[in-house]
Amino acid sequence: MMYLLVIIAFLFSLWAQFRVKGTFNKWSKVANANGITGYEAARHMLDANGLSDVPIEPVRGALSDHYDPIQRVVRLSEPVYYESSISAISVACHEVGHAIQHKVHYPMLTLRHRMFPVVNIASGVAPFMLIAGFLFSSMNLVGLGIIFFSAAVAFQLVTLPVEFNASNRARQVMVEQGYIRNEEERGVAKVLNAAALTYVAAALVSLLELLRLITIFLGNRD
Repeated sequence: MMYLLVIIAFLFSLWAQFRVKGTFNKWSKVANANGITGYEAARHMLDANGLSDVPIEPVRGALSDHYDPIQRVVRLSEPVYYESSISAISVACHEVGHAIQHKVHYPMLTLRHRMFPVVNIASGVAPFMLIAGFLFSSMNLVGLGIIFFSAAVAFQLVTLPVEFNASNRARQVMVEQGYIRNEEERGVAKVLNAAALTYVAAALVSLLELLRLITIFLGNRD
């Protein structure tokens, strides 16, 4: 039964990735009424929130947009940076939402930053521990692998409120500051919700895989 749930979750993850690409492509063909580009929307939002010192850089690649908290820079993929579509300004403002979180010390973002060094190591070690444990029938190694993998799962779960909060901040500012008109809010919501769905799906897959490993571990200890 657990294997079936993991497979279903994995298929859901693939569907979520397909949906976010499809939704982005659909609304990338719809220009926003104000004609502002992703860069302009991001710049306005940063400046309005006292972050005029945070630069915005174009980067290559589709959906490669992100906020770098170490360099304190918003990086937007070229289609988002240069275009004036609903998708472009939605994604751009979402990334600025992370910059605002950083400024106000949003608790979940702070927690995620503190977890990252440990998780970075744990996620790299966990597969080797699990493979070695099952290969040599060592439940002790499997148990250690599960502990390390749990850290990675916890990181993904902490990421969820961070992403949803950034999207909520983006939508609120876009409406209040007039970046979009009322009839455009539906498109913005679809783009941001589709993107958030990929994080939910990834967390679900990892969580179910963790539960499967724990079930195997407990079953072999009895």
